[in-house]
Amino acid sequence: MSTLAEVITFPVSPLPTFRKRDESMPHAPFRTHGLSQEEKKLALRNALRYFPPNVHEELSQEFAEELNQFGHIYMYRFMPTMELRAYPIDQYPAKSKQGAAIMLMIMNNLDSKVAQFPQELVTYGGNGQVFSNWAQFRLTMKYLSELDEDQTLVMYSGHPCGLFPSSPIAPRLVITNGMMIPKYSTSENYDRLFGLGVTMYGQMTAGSYCYIGPQGIVHGTTLTVLNAGRRYLKLDSLKGIAFLTSGLGGMSGAQAKAATICGCVGIVAEVSYDALKKRFDQGWLLEITDDLDKLMERIREAKAKQESTSIGFHGNIVAIWERLVEEYNNTGELLVELGSDQTSCHCPFSGGYYPVQLTYKEANELLAENPEKFRELVKDSLRRQVLAINALADKGLFFWDYGNAFLLEARRAGADVTKLGDLTGLLFRYPSYVQDIMGDIFSLGFGPFRWICASGKAEDLEKTDKIAISVLENILSEGLDPSVKQQYEDNLHWIREAGKNNLVVGSQARILYADQRARAAIAIAFNEAIKNKEISDCVIVSRDHHDVSGTDSPFRETSNVYDGSAFTADMAVQNFVGDAIRGATWVALHNGGGVGWGEVMNGGFGLVLDGTAEAEKKADSMLNWDVANGVARRYVCNSLHVEIRTTISV
Repeated sequence: MSTLAEVITFPVSPLPTFRKRDESMPHAPFRTHGLSQEEKKLALRNALRYFPPNVHEELSQEFAEELNQFGHIYMYRFMPTMELRAYPIDQYPAKSKQGAAIMLMIMNNLDSKVAQFPQELVTYGGNGQVFSNWAQFRLTMKYLSELDEDQTLVMYSGHPCGLFPSSPIAPRLVITNGMMIPKYSTSENYDRLFGLGVTMYGQMTAGSYCYIGPQGIVHGTTLTVLNAGRRYLKLDSLKGIAFLTSGLGGMSGAQAKAATICGCVGIVAEVSYDALKKRFDQGWLLEITDDLDKLMERIREAKAKQESTSIGFHGNIVAIWERLVEEYNNTGELLVELGSDQTSCHCPFSGGYYPVQLTYKEANELLAENPEKFRELVKDSLRRQVLAINALADKGLFFWDYGNAFLLEARRAGADVTKLGDLTGLLFRYPSYVQDIMGDIFSLGFGPFRWICASGKAEDLEKTDKIAISVLENILSEGLDPSVKQQYEDNLHWIREAGKNNLVVGSQARILYADQRARAAIAIAFNEAIKNKEISDCVIVSRDHHDVSGTDSPFRETSNVYDGSAFTADMAVQNFVGDAIRGATWVALHNGGGVGWGEVMNGGFGLVLDGTAEAEKKADSMLNWDVANGVARRYVCNSLHVEIRTTISV
């Protein structure tokens, strides 16, 4: 077994032994770059720039074969031989705690238990890259090992530009992913530029190194399903209720766990057996079948017994929706009351959504050989899925969009999902989980706050849970507005139960929906506990980019901003800059996210708490801004807009 010193080396003399990718692992689908012969030569030159000229001849043929075979140059030869995971922070060969903390987070993003396609450096979402290739990984880790507290590492879409002098109060790392001149921010340009190796899709927390495994979305999914039941089925308990969805990959892997926490019968379709088996082996998915007849029988049985379970169907979600229509037509029985979708529909033609007409293997082959034919089958499959959903919705099914661009891409494919009378282009027949189900939580300042215990010790995570509980209880005891109080009570219940649900996959991390006041108070309390040696090492605080002020996305995070500014992106950019000048250890700004390239701008941060007075000062300043920026924008755009509108006749 290699030591962690391996990941900070950049071996070129001699080159590491030639390696192929491990075919026993799940792999990214073929990347349809559409490069001309001259552009392929440019892609090779771009890849070889990381290496001295004396090895170009040996590597050029190898990289050309990767580009032709996989649609991208990943540089498999340079994959570390050691197991990548979140090792305790004191094991990283780094000059600074901040550098070691970032290394830990990168390693967690590429852990095979966490990442969707680890050997292609994809954390989740089908194309959420940590880096574009393995040379970038090795160079970045080398730079981080050398990082001093008066330097900043600059990253351009996975490419480490180097260490530059800055100051101790500046970020140690600044990341941008996929920044484009707006006119050219199209999916076609992305495919080409990613093929050239000059940009990449960082998703949200993949390319900012802040993903904490599927736990990161379990809490939000749990609250969404519970609130859907409360609001649309008028039920406080979901026992005996069936929830159908699809996707068990990165982010979507949380759905099975959330269903069981909610107490319902969860049915999740997944075309990749590797993804299905991964969640089953982790205990997040309780049952597996590939037989539609048996699935229908099991749904009836589980509903009758009011079981809390999660059933994984190895196959295409469209097949289930169409079978449910048949069942209703034959028996008059609506077997599923709640429905959604969490496939990677932000990239439906690049392996994010698979057509029902083909097997998983056949679809991947067609994607590589005839991407235009694949595209047409995907569109037809989307239309078929919506047709079945519409038929069941007319009989009482409640379906919602999970912010994955499913309804957007279905409409583009010609499916009937537009809301009658909509003149804005923003409204759909089915509600958005942000706008209609979760409620206006972002305007209240609540969002997915996260922390990671860098020691890797479960006992440290348990201590942080107790600290967070104490902070929330103290704030609740002071009395709160009813709408805010409900959020505190829901989240207090969550954090009290979190340890019992075995949510940790990868790093010792936790998520909690918290507002501005709670985030700052929890972080400061963590810092105090570190100073007093109650927590054995530093804690890294972060959040999903999908948050109060981190993301401008007209079909998701800012879909409920009604003053006409939903397509602007000032808020996310201001969030990124504001966090940087107020003490964040690292910041990231990305084009693209859960709804697609060119559809969203999002930013995130990481902050290392080490028990010092300086860390407390940074936490107080930065975390308050990080939330207040979004609350201010939403208040001005919504509350004041409504007040003014009510006094003016047009």
